[in-house]
Amino acid sequence: MAEALEQNPKKRSGWKTALLILLILLLLGAMAAGGVGYYVYRSLLPMEAGEPVEVSIPSGTGSAAIAKLLEEQGIIKNGLIFSAYLKVKHEGDRFQAGNYQLAPGMTLAEITDKLNRGDVIKEEMIRFTIPEGYTVLQIAEKLAADGIVNKDSFLALANDSGKWTYPWITSIPSNAQLRYRLEGYLFPETYEMKKESTEQAILERMLAEWDKKQKSLPQGWEAQMDKLGLDLHGILTVASLVEREVAVDEERPLVAGVIYNRLKQKMPLQIDATVQYLFDKQKERLFEKDLQTQSPYNTYLNPGLPPGPIASPGLLSIKAALFPEETKYLFYVTKKDGSGGHLFAETFEEHKKNNAASKLEK
Repeated sequence: MAEALEQNPKKRSGWKTALLILLILLLLGAMAAGGVGYYVYRSLLPMEAGEPVEVSIPSGTGSAAIAKLLEEQGIIKNGLIFSAYLKVKHEGDRFQAGNYQLAPGMTLAEITDKLNRGDVIKEEMIRFTIPEGYTVLQIAEKLAADGIVNKDSFLALANDSGKWTYPWITSIPSNAQLRYRLEGYLFPETYEMKKESTEQAILERMLAEWDKKQKSLPQGWEAQMDKLGLDLHGILTVASLVEREVAVDEERPLVAGVIYNRLKQKMPLQIDATVQYLFDKQKERLFEKDLQTQSPYNTYLNPGLPPGPIASPGLLSIKAALFPEETKYLFYVTKKDGSGGHLFAETFEEHKKNNAASKLEK
């Protein structure tokens, strides 16, 4: 009995030791958990505020890769913890690719919101307007003067229709007489493009605009071309003549009608604008020697239409070329009253009277 009593204190001592060890382990576990929790807490806090950084996120990049990228760029403290944060918040699957301006000091919520919205850096843009009736040369000079293109490169590309894939490009004849192959096909419009756009990109955009505008033409316009006996190249040629000759919109179908009437009667068109096209700078007045300039574009010396358009026509002129007003007019002369309108005549005698009357209007 005495021996049994002597063993009890030892058992009690062992039990206390085990309990102490357990308590120590629990304490260490708690301290470790607290340390991990504190580390996670600290990792979720924003970085110290700093200068903005441009971060590029390629298309198809997953949220884990984005988190790693943000850590490498110094925007967040820990990519793994940010990934876990996204999973807890059910975020990351709506992030959009692009170039972002992010800054150390942003909260994770702010970063997440910015990536979800696709709030990318706005690219620097250029804006330019091509007026109706501008020639390829005038377009090149205008864009070059604004520092947007290299004039020579632009003109070289405008003479190469083989670079473009639009089906209607095939209507441009392989004619060495064409001054610029894309003349008339660069739609006059206001454009907005990236600042560093190349000459080819700008030409492509202008051709795409014409392709788009074709869809806004009146129904049956293609059948109307067949009725007139012209292809698209011919229609744009007539439209360009109307564009350069007419200032009053209501007169566009009338002038188009005069052009078709003269073509039917095999009369030379005798349109001053085709002669002006031969000069790099438009003259205030054409003299007789100018009208004798040898060129296939000179409609005083050559019957029929010129080889191609002489400018970029707007939609009103294109519609007028497609749907001319039917009259018996063969002549017109510009009024000298400043209105920009014309006096029309069916006969040469009437035309001479109109010509004399217009001079009296000065």
